[in-house]
Amino acid sequence: MELLVIRHAEPVRVTAAESGGGPVDPELTRRGHDQAARLADWLAGEGVDHVTSSPLRRARETAAPLASALGLDVAIDDQLCEYDANADSYIPIEELRETKDERWQAMIDGRWEDFGGESPEVFRARVVTRLDQVIVEHPGERVAVVCHGGVVNVYLAALLGIDRHLWFDPGYTSISRVRASRAGARSVGSINELAHLLGRWDPMPTGARAS
Repeated sequence: MELLVIRHAEPVRVTAAESGGGPVDPELTRRGHDQAARLADWLAGEGVDHVTSSPLRRARETAAPLASALGLDVAIDDQLCEYDANADSYIPIEELRETKDERWQAMIDGRWEDFGGESPEVFRARVVTRLDQVIVEHPGERVAVVCHGGVVNVYLAALLGIDRHLWFDPGYTSISRVRASRAGARSVGSINELAHLLGRWDPMPTGARAS
């Protein structure tokens, strides 16, 4: 079988002040919806047998166009939540890195609990266990799993024997492929495919109408 591990599209930035202190669950930006549509067009031509998603909104909104294009339902899996699902803000990791935010260093150091996350060890065990189960549940099929950058990182790290939990930067709607034999062998076929996003994205000016 082939497991497509897909990061969600671009979500809206939400600060702690804007969230009111509660867990945030941002929707996709306009650019994010365009990314999700391109992903759907790309994979609909390839064919997918099953679509599953993290319950977080940014993942569900990414999975929905793909499932619709294929005439499938989206299976929601709570075990695919990101490690910081209960955080009171959502600041893109790219921004945290560029601004040298203290949360970026905490992520790299594995101090995820400092900002309301799970411990890296608990998170990795949860993700690896669940995605291995998905493989067992869908022999001979191609399954698209729409999840999060941390999920993608720790699962591929486990397969490749990498000790670091966050070791690369998956792009929005990037596809990483895992191939699994019925005998239990696992191999990584690709990492961070973004061919479906090639080309220019021009947001429509405010007030403009599509022709």
